[in-house]
Amino acid sequence: MARHKFTTIRIRASQSGRIMTEPRSKSEELSETAKTYLRELYISIVYGRHKDIINKYVIKGNMVEEEGITLLSRYRGEYLQKNSEVLMNDFISGTPDIFTGPAILQAETITDIKCSWDIFSFFKSKTEKLDQGYYWQLQSYMDLTGAGVAYLCYCLVNTPPPLIESEKRKLLWMTNITGDELRQEALAVIEKNCTFDDIPINERINLIEVPRNQEDIDRLHDRVLLCRKWMNENFE
Repeated sequence: MARHKFTTIRIRASQSGRIMTEPRSKSEELSETAKTYLRELYISIVYGRHKDIINKYVIKGNMVEEEGITLLSRYRGEYLQKNSEVLMNDFISGTPDIFTGPAILQAETITDIKCSWDIFSFFKSKTEKLDQGYYWQLQSYMDLTGAGVAYLCYCLVNTPPPLIESEKRKLLWMTNITGDELRQEALAVIEKNCTFDDIPINERINLIEVPRNQEDIDRLHDRVLLCRKWMNENFE
């Protein structure tokens, strides 16, 4: 691939947090986390291979995203629709989930949906600091849309039946439970831990507000320029 092509590389909003991690040494411009991402980016561009991490958390998130948007719609009392338009500027590309405003490029707010695996990870989101990867993803979306406020919305929605059945099979295989009564009790626990219709909607939504920070957005742009420079120096 020609060297000059890297002068126009854009970073995916969902990966912006990786390039914004700080290097351990002051003599380094980019962290090892950032360099790992750039190697993956190079391979995907040049060789068409993608290092996608697939696990049950990602699978559920993809399967129930629409249910999460529906849950938020019911919570807010307004109809919300998923955005499918891919946006890009000179530095970033991405697809915000939801926006408010006359048009996506005139957005007033954007919201990103995160569907928790279970009630335990959902409540963890209520007490822990905002994940920095999500912070930079939201700043990226605000950069793309012009929005002044972003929301990270954790949703607690039912696990799809195929994933519940997979969890049941996994438990039975790993534990080799004997005794019909004990077996049914164990399977009932999994079923209950994967479904949440008995919990009020307002207790299944965790909205975290993140204001636009133009200084950080400018830092993100500068970091993208450093990434391009590093790729040009290391991949001829």
